[in-house]
Amino acid sequence: MEDAVVAVAGTLLGGLLTGLLQSRSARAERKAARADRRADDLRAALGALVEVTGDHRRAMWRREHLRLTGAPAAEYEGARAESHATRSAVTAPLVAVSVLEPALAPVARAAAQAAFDMRGAADLDALAAVRERAITATDDLVAAAGRAVRQPD
Repeated sequence: MEDAVVAVAGTLLGGLLTGLLQSRSARAERKAARADRRADDLRAALGALVEVTGDHRRAMWRREHLRLTGAPAAEYEGARAESHATRSAVTAPLVAVSVLEPALAPVARAAAQAAFDMRGAADLDALAAVRERAITATDDLVAAAGRAVRQPD
């Protein structure tokens, strides 16, 4: 009888241990899958942010160049409308990057702001200088993102 009790208890404990190990394994797999999805989402948001920031920088270069060189009003207004659209396009990926990786929020905002700062340049030399700062700020974002994405959780 004692042997039967030990056998039943061993079977129950073995089943309990197996269930516990399976539960932990499933939890670890879900956590890894969430981390992979988050990393994929972050990479996509970063790519989108770098793309739209570059688009806005180019639109601002054109707009401000037209303004500074005295281009016809209609041409300037078209460039101005384009710059408004490209600026609006920055918002969603900027928010996504900031939410997905808060440590990147300051450098992401700095990259966006550097492109925004191209507005109202005093002359062509100032425009070229602020453009270079915007390019550098985007390069800084890419470098910071590379470090953030490579770091383990």
